[in-house]
Amino acid sequence: MKSHKKELTFRTSTRRAYINITRDVQKAIDESRVKEGLVLVNAMHITASVFINDDEPGLHNDFERFLERVAPEKPHDQYDHNGYEDNADAHIKRQLMGREVVCAITEGKLDFGPWEQIFYGEFDGKRNKRVMIKIIGE
Repeated sequence: MKSHKKELTFRTSTRRAYINITRDVQKAIDESRVKEGLVLVNAMHITASVFINDDEPGLHNDFERFLERVAPEKPHDQYDHNGYEDNADAHIKRQLMGREVVCAITEGKLDFGPWEQIFYGEFDGKRNKRVMIKIIGE
């Protein structure tokens, strides 16, 4: 069994962002030469997310509106966590959107359903954050 690890680093210019990383994950699979196996993709920071969905801007706007209704950024003093930092809302948003995805690799390619793509979700940006890609298989 082969194992391959790759890390991606993101630094968004905005507090929140959704970045399609499907090509980056497939590139890591290509580098690994794994033809049959699994890939784990996870955010290595507690205010960021990795999830699978459609790459459609209207849907991303819907995510943003939903997350702001459930865990609004402001007022900052509504959260007990906020004090040193003002990112309690980002922690909650990450919990809702998820930490990681695991995908099948078949014949060296991500084995997706229609329209599925992998995204990095940033909820407290403007600083470096990592995503780990871990591939295992034959």
